[in-house]
Order: sequence, then structure tokens, then C-alpha cells
Amino acid sequence: MAGSRPPVRPIPISRRVLLSAFLTLLSLFSIVSFLSSSSSSSSDRSSSPPADHRPHRRSFLSLPSDPLLSRVDLLRRHASGHHALASAYASHSLRLKLDHSRLLRQFTDLQLSLSALLPRLDPDSIPDEDSLRPLEKEAKDRIKIARQLVSESKESFDTQLKIHKLQDTVLSARDQLIRAHRLRTLSGSIAAASTPKSLHCLALRLLSHPLAPKTLAPIPNLSAFFDPDAYHLAIFSNNVIAVAVVVASAAKNAVDSRRLVFHVVTDRMYLPAMRVWFKLRPPPGHARIEIRSLTDFSLGRQDLDLFTLRFYLPAMYPELRRIVLLEDDVVVQRDLADLWRVDLEGRVNGAVEMCFGGFRRFDRYLNFSHPVVAERFSPRACAWSFGVNVFDLDAWRREHCTDRFQEYQSLNEDGILWKPEAVLPAGLMTFYMTTTPLDKSWHVMGLGYNPSVNLEEIHNAAVIHFNGNMKPWLDVAMNQYKQLWTKYVDTEMEFLPLCNFGL
Repeated sequence: MAGSRPPVRPIPISRRVLLSAFLTLLSLFSIVSFLSSSSSSSSDRSSSPPADHRPHRRSFLSLPSDPLLSRVDLLRRHASGHHALASAYASHSLRLKLDHSRLLRQFTDLQLSLSALLPRLDPDSIPDEDSLRPLEKEAKDRIKIARQLVSESKESFDTQLKIHKLQDTVLSARDQLIRAHRLRTLSGSIAAASTPKSLHCLALRLLSHPLAPKTLAPIPNLSAFFDPDAYHLAIFSNNVIAVAVVVASAAKNAVDSRRLVFHVVTDRMYLPAMRVWFKLRPPPGHARIEIRSLTDFSLGRQDLDLFTLRFYLPAMYPELRRIVLLEDDVVVQRDLADLWRVDLEGRVNGAVEMCFGGFRRFDRYLNFSHPVVAERFSPRACAWSFGVNVFDLDAWRREHCTDRFQEYQSLNEDGILWKPEAVLPAGLMTFYMTTTPLDKSWHVMGLGYNPSVNLEEIHNAAVIHFNGNMKPWLDVAMNQYKQLWTKYVDTEMEFLPLCNFGL
């Protein structure tokens, strides 16, 4: 048929070609499958730790979706946190020493109850809702009690903590104050015991004076200084300017200075300096003065010093019946003649007592654990002070006070009765029951350590005493009192400006 298309004949495909195509597809599929499984296995191994190293605790992301287990876990965490809080408060109570307080008991009970509750909140031991409900109620009640108790106790604990911090601060400040006080006492003792440059300079200049070699000769007509009608005063010191002030103040304030006789004793090294001073600057008002060294007295002992020499006054001055002993750190402000007329009631010593209340009694100065002290003395006996002392030398000889002092001195060789460097305890023991109290206006003490001495008492005092470490000739002297001493310093003495005395 004209114009008709010829019929399409199928292309014949051989079996060999079909088989080849099938095998190729199968190979591709196998390769893809193998690669896919290998990648998945590698990814699993890299994202998951080995079974032996996997943590036993489940992370937040791996929590089971079971709401029962979630509630149990939440309760357990809350109970555990409040248990730790109760334990901390209980421990804090013990540290604050509230052992018997209500709060400590409550926190301890709460801690124990929460400790007992925690093992019961194990998810494996709670199978269903009915088992959880009573535990949940119990846990919430205890947690609520814990919160209320912490809320109520916080202010109290904070207050106690502040109190303890304040106490610690106070104790620390007190320790620092004690250390500072000890350091100040030590420094003051060193300053008081040492010789300032100005005093050393003065002594050297006096020793280099042309008159110094002539002063070593014995005093001519020594008996003239033992007039029984005169007022005799003893001063034991190596301090030239201090002795000069005592002598000048006593002579200037005496009604009749011609009756005053000063008996000064010093170490032999300072004897020329002391004599040169009073040769150049004699005592005011025709008062008399005799100056001797410690070695000028034959007392039968070689171990005496200026501190212990006072216990040998009757042997030093056998011609005298009464004498007034003055320390070198005093200033006389009034006539002392009445001291030679004071009735001592047959006793040896007249002195101003310094005890008040429970302070400054014998138990402060003596070791009452020693049997000799405990048997012979009363710990409540009132202490008196050296500085201004009136001694009846006849009564002294009668009572054998020097022998008594030597006995106590030998017992105190090891410092077991009193501190060896102190002289007052020896006086308290030696003149026990033989001391008559003087009126307090005769002797006002404390100007060498107390900045608050009553000004009226100072004004009315016959003698003021710079006892303590702040001596008026030192740089550490208290300014409010220093002028009471410096006004009696003889500023016309040519050596004082050369030795830089800060007057």
C-alpha cells in the first residue's frame, strides 16, 4: 500500500546481555549496602562508649519518659538537698556552741528524718502510683518543715555568727593590745634603766672639771652634819641632776632651810661629778649637804647596792634618831618639817599606803605559795610605797629590822619570795606590822606612768613622785607633769646647754 509505513520490528536482545545487566545491578546494590552498614556501625561506635566504660547514672536526656520515675527522681533530689542544708545548720549550731538550744535539736531531728527517707525514695522500690503517693506526701511535708525552720533560724544564726566574729575581733585586738603593752613596758624599762646621752655628757663634763680631783678627799669635820636638832634627809642615787632637783625643791620650800641636812650616797664612779655639781651650785638657803660613796661605809657586806643600802640606815648613821628617805624622782612642794614631828606610835616606818579595794595588797608583790610568806604575812595587808619614808632609827634598832631584811634576802636568793630586781617587796616584808600610815597628801604618786592623776591632789601634795618609766628627765616624760620638775632645774649651770637637756 502506497504511503504506508513499514511495520516496526523488535530488536532482538540476547540472553547474554540481560544476564550481564542483572549481575551488574546486583553488584552495585551489594556495594552500596556494604558501605551503608559500615558507616552506621562506625557512627555507633564513635557516639556510644564501650559497655565497660558507660556511666551508671542516666543523663537528663536519657531519663525515662515514665512520669512516675520522673516524680520519684525529683522528690529524691529535693530531699537530698534539704538533708544537706539541715546537716550544715546542725554543724553550724555545734560550732556556735548552741549544744542545748532548741534549734540544734530541731535540725538534728530533721537531718535524721531526711536520712531515713532518702533510701525509701529509690525508683526500683516504688512500683506504682499508690506506693508513691504516701511517700510523696511525707517528703513534701518534711521539705516544707525544713524550709520553714531554715527561714526562722537564719536571722538567729546570722546574729550568732556576727557575735562570734565580733568576739574574735575583740580577742584579736586584746592580744594585739597586750603585745603592744608588753613592748611599751619593755621599751620604757630599757629607757628608764639606761643612761641618756645628756646625763652621760653632764657626768663626763663634771668629771673633767678642775675641781674633780680635789673632791676625792675625805669630808672634813663630818660630825657637823649630824646635828640632832637638824632635819636629816637621805638620797641614794647616781643621777646628778635628779638629786639636784630634790635638794633644790626641798630647800626652796622649807620654812627654815638652814635646818636641812642632805645625806647623799652614790657609787664611787659618780662621786666626783656629784661633789663638783654641789661645789659649783650649793643648795639654796644655806641647807647643808654631805656626799659620800657606797664604799665609804663599813657595813660588813660587799654585795650591797644603792637599792638595798636603805635597809642599813641605822648602821650608816648611828648618830641619828630619825631620818626621811627621799627617792631621786620626787619633787618637794611643801615644807617637810612636820615629818620629824609625826607620831609613829612606836613603829619603825611612816609611809603613805597605796592600796584601794582589792588592788595593791601584799599578794600582788609576794609569792604566797611559799610557806614562809604564807605563815608570816597576810595577803590582804595593804601595801605602801617608797618615795617619802620617815624612819625612827631607834625603833629600827630595837626591832632588828636589818637582821630581818638579811634573813629574807638570803631566802630569796633564787627569787622565790619576790622578784629580785624589785626593792618594794623586801621593804613590805622587813617593815611588816611596824609601819604607820601617813596622810596621803604627804606623797602623791603616779606621775611617771599615770596621765590622769588628780590635779588638785598634785597641787596639795607635799611631795610628788614620778614613779614609773616616764621619768621627767627623759624624752618619754609626760608633758603635763614635766614642768613641775623642770622649774627646779638650775638652768644657770653652764654644762646643761652643752649637753642638750630638753628643758
